Amino acid sequence: MLIATLSGFVVVSLIYTYEVYFFTFSEVDKKYTQNGPGPVISPTEKYTANAFYEPYGGAAGGVNVWVEVTYNNEEKKVETVYYGDAKSNFYMKWNGENRLYILNDEPEYPNSNRSIELEIGKEIYHENGLACKSLLMKDDYETCYQN
Repeated sequence: MLIATLSGFVVVSLIYTYEVYFFTFSEVDKKYTQNGPGPVISPTEKYTANAFYEPYGGAAGGVNVWVEVTYNNEEKKVETVYYGDAKSNFYMKWNGENRLYILNDEPEYPNSNRSIELEIGKEIYHENGLACKSLLMKDDYETCYQN
């Protein structure tokens, strides 16, 4: 019984460590995704931002949103810069060449605002903070924001 309990504890600890410290956006379930706003092209056409919606939880669930930025001058370079719970008021706009403003808000609920302006290539937002803790992603950005 002791061996089974210790083995279970070790397995659960390893799974938790893997999920938290080895997170990548490849775990996003893209099977049921829907296209969101975009493409939104930066002023000098260096970047293109696209948003996608990911339903979860069935009829009583919700929707996550993530934003991918494509580097138009670099072949096949796509970077996820934003991931959070989708609100009813969502859009993106460029504030200069490297700064993408993402509005993600529910006007009736003041504490639901997930809006942020990100500097592409340096900043990232993940609502639950998994991207901020990931050892695999720590070299991909300088600053990570979470709710």
